[in-house]
Amino acid sequence: MQVPFVYGPGDLRLCDVAPPRPGPRDVVLRVAATGICGSDLGYVAAGGVAGPAAQPFPLGHELAGTVVEAGAEVCTVGVGDRVILNPLVNLVGNGGPEGGFGELLLVRDVAGQPGSLLPLPVALSFETGALVEPLAVGLHAVKRLGATPGDKVAVFGAGPIGLMALVALRHRGVDDVVVFDLSAFRRERALALGARAALDPRERPPAETLKALHGAVRVYSAEAPQTSHVLEASGAPLIPEIVAFARAGAVVCVASVQKKAVPVDFQRVLAKELTLTAAIGYPTELAEALELLEHGAVDLGPVVSHRFAGPDFLAAFATAQQPDHAAKVLVQYQDG
Repeated sequence: MQVPFVYGPGDLRLCDVAPPRPGPRDVVLRVAATGICGSDLGYVAAGGVAGPAAQPFPLGHELAGTVVEAGAEVCTVGVGDRVILNPLVNLVGNGGPEGGFGELLLVRDVAGQPGSLLPLPVALSFETGALVEPLAVGLHAVKRLGATPGDKVAVFGAGPIGLMALVALRHRGVDDVVVFDLSAFRRERALALGARAALDPRERPPAETLKALHGAVRVYSAEAPQTSHVLEASGAPLIPEIVAFARAGAVVCVASVQKKAVPVDFQRVLAKELTLTAAIGYPTELAEALELLEHGAVDLGPVVSHRFAGPDFLAAFATAQQPDHAAKVLVQYQDG
């Protein structure tokens, strides 16, 4: 079977890999659907998880599938079980030796790490199962942000994580969410998911837009938007600008990978008593995301923009690299 490997910066190759054989503590999944994550794009651009890797490694961690083999010591799942993967447990697709873009996936030491696989309810499709992981990222980011009903929120970035955070905010009853993104395609998705407004930050400075939409408040001798919470999910170097325009007492949460160091004016942070925080992964939110989807509490339909068959992975990846035309891109290896 073929699996994509990162060989260096911008160097992504499909490689022939032998079907996996599980040890007594391992499981083999027949992969049904895998999502292309923004981190996958970043890994390829950088040639590794945090810069060029010492050796090639495979991609793919947002996935659902069926157990087709289970080692003798595995008792938490069995052959035929439909499951989703928790890649934080074993680094599948995140620099480890296995990746989830392929027909079969070895999940190591499930016997010792039962939290690496969660049951996928029969009512949910494999496609929906592949969206649990990014939804969990969005849920965790919103928890770290701390916005509640009545708050005024700005989200920078309407890629998959920004959109998932928007879904989580709306589910928590936060109605006044303004989204900024350069892509008209993604702004339309944000509006479909319940954003109050979705705007191009190039057309008008975001601070002015937010003052017009959220109202203005005095901060010493200047005016600031009444925006109470700001989520940075774009990866652009916007943190200095956000700190500059934030109102007193605002919360700023960074949920994006910042590719370069940015200066932060801590005189402003101090003077305005800003709260700066960050969010990565989903320490406790994976099961929560699964439950929300099982009960139909959220609709992720607008998040998915493209679906490709497994043999067309390179075309799928090229599409995911075009923010003007894509949001979440899924690669499908079987129906269901």
